[in-house]
Amino acid sequence: MTTTTHPLDTLRGAVRGTVVTRGDPSYDVSRRVYNALHDRRPAVVVHAVDAGDVRAAVLYAREHALPLAVRGGAHSVAGFGTVDDGLVVDLSRMRGVRVDPEARTARAEGGATWGDFNHATHAFGLATTGGAVSTTGIGGLTLGGGMGHLARRCGLSCDNLIGADVVTAEGSLVSCDAERNPDLFWALRGGGGNFGVVTSLAYRLHPVDVIFGGITCYPLDGDVARAWQEMNAASPVELNVILVVALGPEEPFLPERWHGRPVCAAFTCFSGPAEEDEKVLARLDGLGPVVGRFMDRMPYPVINTLFDEQLPPGLLHYWKGNFSRGLSDGAIAAHMEFGATMPSMESDTAIFPIDGACHEVGPEETAFAYRDAVFSHSFGGTWTDPADSEHNIAWTRAYDRALRPHTEAGGYVNFMDTDDQDRVRVNYRQNYDRLRAVKRRYDPDNVFRLNQNIVP
Repeated sequence: MTTTTHPLDTLRGAVRGTVVTRGDPSYDVSRRVYNALHDRRPAVVVHAVDAGDVRAAVLYAREHALPLAVRGGAHSVAGFGTVDDGLVVDLSRMRGVRVDPEARTARAEGGATWGDFNHATHAFGLATTGGAVSTTGIGGLTLGGGMGHLARRCGLSCDNLIGADVVTAEGSLVSCDAERNPDLFWALRGGGGNFGVVTSLAYRLHPVDVIFGGITCYPLDGDVARAWQEMNAASPVELNVILVVALGPEEPFLPERWHGRPVCAAFTCFSGPAEEDEKVLARLDGLGPVVGRFMDRMPYPVINTLFDEQLPPGLLHYWKGNFSRGLSDGAIAAHMEFGATMPSMESDTAIFPIDGACHEVGPEETAFAYRDAVFSHSFGGTWTDPADSEHNIAWTRAYDRALRPHTEAGGYVNFMDTDDQDRVRVNYRQNYDRLRAVKRRYDPDNVFRLNQNIVP
């Protein structure tokens, strides 16, 4: 008797993890991503547990001509971790982190979050540059460049990447570092998810244990931004201060009269010695009249959790991003204008300093092209009610138009939304042609196209 095997049964037989399709009890949970603006319905979600599962999923998607999405921490603001009628490779069950404290390195699986990574490395008094929210995936953040609280001292996340394992479009598992497949290793450090599914990442670690960090709030005032820029230029690299424009949080450290009012805030991480903490406070006091403050000594991983409760999964997000070599009066005016009309308590603008150690890497040493940039501007709406989507998106686009004349042509790919594909070339500027060559070698058919896409 002849029997016919359904293709999905073949896939299930090739995967140790779970294969979820429409109608399965876990389907609605499996298709969910961090940004609720993207409510998509994949045909298949493969919850991989190892590189073999990832390989099987990639080959299945190719064989059946399914669009392929790769999901690590699921934080992609553009929703690239999901796709209608396609296949999602979900790495969220691949979260192991192995630390070598003697060599000061760590290797983490591709689905690990910064919370996972920081927990593992902090046990040995070590860390590397990661994001500002602990639930962010290490893979997506690193592949785009990776800014965070240790950037001025330790460089970008991608500057600390020392190796990776990648499942390519043809189903090969390729290891890369400075010696093996150096072209792929170069492209991964800032080139996004264009080249394959990264199943593990190896990092250089730095001695970072307890830091002095928190939030200091000031009235919304352009002079605060100017003073912050001057302070940043004069500060030691151990002091990393992200300038935030937002509505005053409903937190005990901020007087109630400032709750919901536009403020500037200094999101601070000082990884220097405790005896310098008073000097840090003096620098922060010099930015303007302090209306509220929470600053304390804390284990480094804690600084990455301070906004976790305010930014849970299920909110709606629409962002933009730009680089700049300084903070001009025009840029400050745009930030103050739109800061005064911030559409929700969850929305904010964050201006990340990317000088210090970030400038010790040449503009062509990695795919991250803007080594002459001093700041990276992230801004956009975050809201809870889908009925408010049109207003928040329009507000963000108007903000972007106002800021563009005062910033560089390109911006950070991890802050780009789905309608920013026309900026891909300028985001990579002098490195774009080399990235295309690497893309043609490893993904000539553009299987990995759900990203800020580099067309082969």
